[in-house]
Amino acid sequence: MADRQQRRWGTAVVAGLVAGICAGTAGCSGSGAAAEDPHAADPVETLRRAADRLVEAGSSKARTSMEMATGGTRVTIRGEGVYDFRRQLGRLKVVLPQDPAGASEHRPITELLAPGALFMKNRGAGVPAEKWVRVETATLSDGNLVTGGATDPYAAAEVLRGTRTATYVGRSEFAGTEVRHYRGTADLTVAAEDASAGGRGSLSAAAKGFATARVPFDVYLDEQGRIRKVRHRFSFVNGRQKEAVAVASTTLLYDFGAPVDVRLPADRDIYTGRIAEE
Repeated sequence: MADRQQRRWGTAVVAGLVAGICAGTAGCSGSGAAAEDPHAADPVETLRRAADRLVEAGSSKARTSMEMATGGTRVTIRGEGVYDFRRQLGRLKVVLPQDPAGASEHRPITELLAPGALFMKNRGAGVPAEKWVRVETATLSDGNLVTGGATDPYAAAEVLRGTRTATYVGRSEFAGTEVRHYRGTADLTVAAEDASAGGRGSLSAAAKGFATARVPFDVYLDEQGRIRKVRHRFSFVNGRQKEAVAVASTTLLYDFGAPVDVRLPADRDIYTGRIAEE
């Protein structure tokens, strides 16, 4: 009974984070580059291993952004923090955009990311300021790839385990580092099958809950095969409208090896009361 109640208000609070502002709408050939760069020999296999390269790196700092259209205006949710790829633990400070009516900005939401769970503080919606909200990500229709307002950095990498087609576009530069640019499409069903134990449930939920399991992406890898930037384009149905919404989620990773100290809340600090409707 308690678990069912937790899933109900957990789903409601996370859905409210993005669905409240998401109320609106809605290749490049690399054959020449492939002939010049040996890294382009097997782009599909290279991208399927990208998540493993992050585990080898250990940790990094991260910036995230999520863009969507609402009422003809494009809005962006931004996040910044750190992530431990070996323990699959992270902390992000997520900033929501200003209300369309011009109301004051929302307080930043602190999110703790863990295998199978999302913790949020300063969520509002009747939750006391000192309390956390805990949500099981596998109970969300998108596995929390979208509705938390930021894609878990390791989940973003594990989506690439489902790469079906990919093209090597060429070399470019990101934040002073030479990177290799790939473009392709991943299948969330395949990604879930090959994902880590901590990410399998979330990706399985996303494969079933999105408008389509096919996810177009652009990704930039450094010489060690680590993701420096990845941009996914999800097709999201938020439950408040019939038409799918196009959501672009971008994750930037840098400062590999950065210290990460993430401590999950104690049970006494987790809110179990009613979440106000927004």
